[in-house]
Amino acid sequence: MNLTDRQRKWLFAGLVLVLAAVGVYLTVAAPGGEPGGEENASPPPAATAGPTGPASPPPGISGTVSAQNFDLYRLLPFSQQEFATAADLAQRFTAAYGTYRYDEDPKAYTDRLAGMVTEQLRGELQRSAASPGLLEERRRQQIVAQSTATLDRVRDIEDNSVIFLVTGKQRVTKGGKEGQESQQYAVTVARDGSALRVYAFGPADAGQAGDTAGAGDTG
Repeated sequence: MNLTDRQRKWLFAGLVLVLAAVGVYLTVAAPGGEPGGEENASPPPAATAGPTGPASPPPGISGTVSAQNFDLYRLLPFSQQEFATAADLAQRFTAAYGTYRYDEDPKAYTDRLAGMVTEQLRGELQRSAASPGLLEERRRQQIVAQSTATLDRVRDIEDNSVIFLVTGKQRVTKGGKEGQESQQYAVTVARDGSALRVYAFGPADAGQAGDTAGAGDTG
């Protein structure tokens, strides 16, 4: 088919418009990385809250290892002093957690624990200690509990946290009768800024990470 000059010009202009339209469509429909793609992209997943504070890189061991010179702490993210502080905290917290009286203000109870725990765990403990059902039961039976705690072993070590298994041993007076009760807990102590605090707490058989929801079980 022979086209006149005028027809060829109109055909060329039409092709240019079609190509331009295709280019705009591909740009807008791009899945990401091009203008318009970011609007359709899925938002990034929210970060999961967890222990805060920089991990302490272990110094490592470069020399020959023997039973006489082997320093385990050079391979761990916590120094010997930090481990001792964390272990003492886990033991003291467990003992304080299991010590209470039926006639004690719940706020006085949680205030004793406040300096040892993170703000999130403190809130959970406050809500549990003020539970009307729990308070009524303790008052009805005039329950008084005095607890000690025994460190059993280390369950797990992470860059910013260590989980201890701790057994709380209570001497309990209930309804005028005295008895003994015992429960093993998983206590997670974590870096919280520049401090070490109890980050999670629950029965040892309720989970492997110590971050169970059992923190509210105060009796």
